Amino acid sequence: MKMKSSKLLTRKDLMKTFWRSFTAEWAWNYERQMNLGYSYAMRPALEKIYHNQKDKLIRSYKRHLEFFNVTPWLVTFPLGISIAMEEQNALNDDFDENSINDIKVALMGPLSGIGDSFFWGTLRVIATGVGTSLAMHGNILGPILFLLIFNIPAILARYYGLFVGYNIGASFIEKVQKTGLMDKLSYGASVLGLAVVGAMVATMVTLKMPLKIGTGSDATSVQGIFDGIVPKILPLLFTFFVYWLDKKGWKAQWILLLIAAIGIFGAWSGLLG
Repeated sequence: MKMKSSKLLTRKDLMKTFWRSFTAEWAWNYERQMNLGYSYAMRPALEKIYHNQKDKLIRSYKRHLEFFNVTPWLVTFPLGISIAMEEQNALNDDFDENSINDIKVALMGPLSGIGDSFFWGTLRVIATGVGTSLAMHGNILGPILFLLIFNIPAILARYYGLFVGYNIGASFIEKVQKTGLMDKLSYGASVLGLAVVGAMVATMVTLKMPLKIGTGSDATSVQGIFDGIVPKILPLLFTFFVYWLDKKGWKAQWILLLIAAIGIFGAWSGLLG
């Protein structure tokens, strides 16, 4: 396939995405987390890229409303890559649209791991230590330095991440299309994304059953029986149950209310701990 490498966006267009990226967590939700902020940041670029391709524009809106979450200070890097891929999709009729979200999902885990450990786990701690030590002595520089130490690197990462992602994305996509690696890359990204989601189930979904079968030293916990079959099988089964409800057309708010009701009843009855 012959790739068209001309770029459709200017620096001014990308800056619109940069400023909008600050809203990434303003509409965070439990169903799809950062998707609304991500879609809002993408909108100016999408409207210019697909200004005369209404069907592709509509599909791109829906595409970027899918589940997405990443450390907010690094959100511009996948934004830049997404914009570059959307450009190629507009320029090439046989571009695989599914690869755009596949790459996004694949980036969530690695970027969040790096971003959380650096910005939340390291930079924020350093900024807090410096700011607190000065503030405790009544120095006005305490809160000022806290804000500067944390926000200057964070904003620089956000700014350069957009342009690095955009430039890397455009050149990288062109190379993999020429060598025929896009299909393999999309497949690998899908596998990695599913692995990340699977790890999230094991680490973020908690479901325990403290009930025991038998008495005295011979008593066996129900939790131990299930974990003996497959570790963390109860969170996995509960996740499949929620997925089944979603496929049945249940609204997110009703699913959340049902989860809350199950939790309250389980705690009251002693079935769940």
